[in-house]
Amino acid sequence: MFTGIVEEVGTVRQLAQTPSGRRIEVGCAAVLERLSVDDSVSVAGACLTVVDRDDRSFTCDVVPETLARTTLGALARGSRVNLERAVTPTTALGGHLVQGHVDATTRLVSRASEGEGARLRFALPPGLARYVVTKGFIALDGTSLTVARLGKTFFEIALIPHTATHTTLGALRPGERVNVEVDVVAKYLERIVGTRATRR
Repeated sequence: MFTGIVEEVGTVRQLAQTPSGRRIEVGCAAVLERLSVDDSVSVAGACLTVVDRDDRSFTCDVVPETLARTTLGALARGSRVNLERAVTPTTALGGHLVQGHVDATTRLVSRASEGEGARLRFALPPGLARYVVTKGFIALDGTSLTVARLGKTFFEIALIPHTATHTTLGALRPGERVNVEVDVVAKYLERIVGTRATRR
């Protein structure tokens, strides 16, 4: 489980094809302070397991299912990725509950400057529309964000300068894709309400 508060932006150092998918080595510094083999780590919003580490990087194996359903399949050497370690019982929940289970990918439609920040408009994946609400939570590339505006085919976020500087969203360009995870609470509520409705 994660909070969507990005701790560091890492850089992909090495990529290698393996019989079970792809092995990714990510260079970083801060997240290594409390990261061991077998730990979970959010890489661009996808929950991965650390299989190796040294004093400059960690390595994860990514299976074909994850490569196909996320943007991790498009990573190259030098790609920048948002990183967050899994929460602990003492972690402050500054964002929202994020599982690292990517629901879909979407693309940035447009961006407009708002002072030192920016307004980002993304295409709204049709299958996720029912889970996205104005002022509700959404995670993009593992970053906890608030939906500022919602339309039939799009949603917008207001990116503050700090988030632009400390995540990959600050450099995101129109047409580029991000991983999307909707609020898990919305999915649980849908399940509960749907179950009750069928029992009547």
